Amino acid sequence: MQSLFAFAAPIALMLPLVTEAVDVADPPAPQGEPSAPQSDVPVAAAGEGPGEINPLLAMRQSSSANQVRIEQRVVIRIAPATGAVRQNLTADLPQRASPPRFEERGKEKCLGLGSIAGVQTGSGNRLVLFLRDRKMVSVGLEKACRARDFYAGFYVEKNKDGQLCVSRDKLQSRTGARCEIETMRQLVEVRS
Repeated sequence: MQSLFAFAAPIALMLPLVTEAVDVADPPAPQGEPSAPQSDVPVAAAGEGPGEINPLLAMRQSSSANQVRIEQRVVIRIAPATGAVRQNLTADLPQRASPPRFEERGKEKCLGLGSIAGVQTGSGNRLVLFLRDRKMVSVGLEKACRARDFYAGFYVEKNKDGQLCVSRDKLQSRTGARCEIETMRQLVEVRS
């Protein structure tokens, strides 16, 4: 059945051309008056009977040109980090009575999108990104944004370099908020 469809589909696509060409053709001019061509579409090609139209020949001889513009847009979704991802990041650390304390150090300018394993909301306008290499990065959003809007993760449009950069990229939450990244710092555990 599919092979029949594959055979009939090109013919079905050419039918509108045939009907347009028939509608364009005018009746012959009265005797004694010179006839001027009314369209660029030939009425009959060599070897065809009168009134038959060859749509392929009509397309080749058409004076109008159509353009097709193809755009590609890639959007990447970063999902919230699952409990397993968060536990795996601290699995090798010895268990303590008090939870670990983290400090922001070192400014990051860009971060590879492929290295992000998950996201968690922080306080105020901060998000915590969990990376595949077991590091954590704190992302500061612009002041008008709230981190809790990103509870279900975020979308980011992929650039040519495949990086998530400060003062360039905007994160879009699943609720519709769009926020630019203002700061990016690595989180390092502070040993007390």
